[in-house]
Amino acid sequence: MHKASIAALVRQELDAARAASSGRSAKTVFGGHEKVLRQTVIALTKDRALDEHVSPGEATIYVLQGRVQMDSGGDSWTARVGDLLIVPSANLTLKALEDSAVLLTVAKFG
Repeated sequence: MHKASIAALVRQELDAARAASSGRSAKTVFGGHEKVLRQTVIALTKDRALDEHVSPGEATIYVLQGRVQMDSGGDSWTARVGDLLIVPSANLTLKALEDSAVLLTVAKFG
């Protein structure tokens, strides 16, 4: 069994994002390319975004800190701490409306 403090990871990744010129930082908590399930803490500083991309599988985004906006196909969703976004299987962007951290969970098939 392995235990991880998500609260500590949020602090660590937000500090790293604030220090990075990209305003982003991420750490995989579980899984990876060789696993079906992958969970990653992603930190974004205010007004930074993950560029448009397509999810590699079924995915959710759980907001751990801050507020984010997800845009896809002309639709937009705003989420704050405790909200869960179901990631559409279409092009999407994720933007931080304030310094934010999310838990991205992806299940890849095929």
